[in-house]
Amino acid sequence: MISRKPRLVSNHSHQALVLIIVQITFLYQAGAIMVTQVRIGYVPEHYLLPLHLAAQNSLFPPSLEVTLVPFPAGTGHMILSLRAKEIDLAIGLTEGWIAGLLNDGVKTQSLEEKGYSIVGSWVSTPLRWAIVTGRNRGDIRSVADLKQHRKVGVSRIGSGSHVMAFVLAQQEGWLGQSVDSKSEGLTTVPLGPFKDLRDGVTSSTADFFMWEHFTTKPYFHEADSPLKKIGEIYTPWPSWHIAASTSTFPPSSHSSNETLAQIFDALDKGIAMFNGSPDQAVRMLGTGEAGCHYSEDDAREWLKDVKFVDGTKGVDRTVASSVVDVLKGANVIGPGVTLVDGDGVVGIPRS
Repeated sequence: MISRKPRLVSNHSHQALVLIIVQITFLYQAGAIMVTQVRIGYVPEHYLLPLHLAAQNSLFPPSLEVTLVPFPAGTGHMILSLRAKEIDLAIGLTEGWIAGLLNDGVKTQSLEEKGYSIVGSWVSTPLRWAIVTGRNRGDIRSVADLKQHRKVGVSRIGSGSHVMAFVLAQQEGWLGQSVDSKSEGLTTVPLGPFKDLRDGVTSSTADFFMWEHFTTKPYFHEADSPLKKIGEIYTPWPSWHIAASTSTFPPSSHSSNETLAQIFDALDKGIAMFNGSPDQAVRMLGTGEAGCHYSEDDAREWLKDVKFVDGTKGVDRTVASSVVDVLKGANVIGPGVTLVDGDGVVGIPRS
């Protein structure tokens, strides 16, 4: 290894550097250098720790004024906000993003009408969903009992909790059964954020709902908890991706958009910081400063299984195709749907 000494800066060079910094600062303050405002939506869960690290440690460049906007109701709500131009970028569940672009109601729309496209990746590992009901529901003790109790609580139509309920039904063989079996399809009950879902199953407004395991665990873990866990299911794909507003980031310039490139770079640095300091991640989850709170044991158990991507820019077409196949099998999207250029699913191809 070649040892290199730090290069000394002459007094003259140092003065010139200070002058440049002062000039840049003045230009920012005077408004001569444009500052771009970027609103990033996120679900307040542990998977978003690298985003918080990027924001807290000023990893976004000074030319970007980044605001983090929490969405406790999940991906379905972020889809609505992207379409309403209330946020510019969002990190949400893969199945929610894809279903939102390819369901029968929107699949023939233009990207401008759809409101967003998927431009980046976040993790390379699946999400662990807990299947839960109210502890007071003595008639529901296992997933098998749901054949006769088919009201599923979801945060919003098109959300991950909605899509995964149909993936569960497909895996269990419930879809397409005759009416005589009393288990034809699912009855979907939109309830709103996590608290409303919990209240919904304890009041029998819904029979069950599905939510991320560690977020739900405090509510089913103890004997006197209001919920009980009756099963779990993993997404058969990497669970989180990044979507961008087609109003803020026109699809024709996705690959070359400088602001998007700066965001990807900052997110990559946030992931690198997360990977380099897992103890800091555990501490943040313990303090609740990232908008969620987990015990140290749960945080360390989660860390064993999660892996963030090496480079957030771009979407793997093979991954997207596998999601489409499962969503078709679960009747979430039409049987004839295929990926085509311009549908928004692969807004930026992963290189």
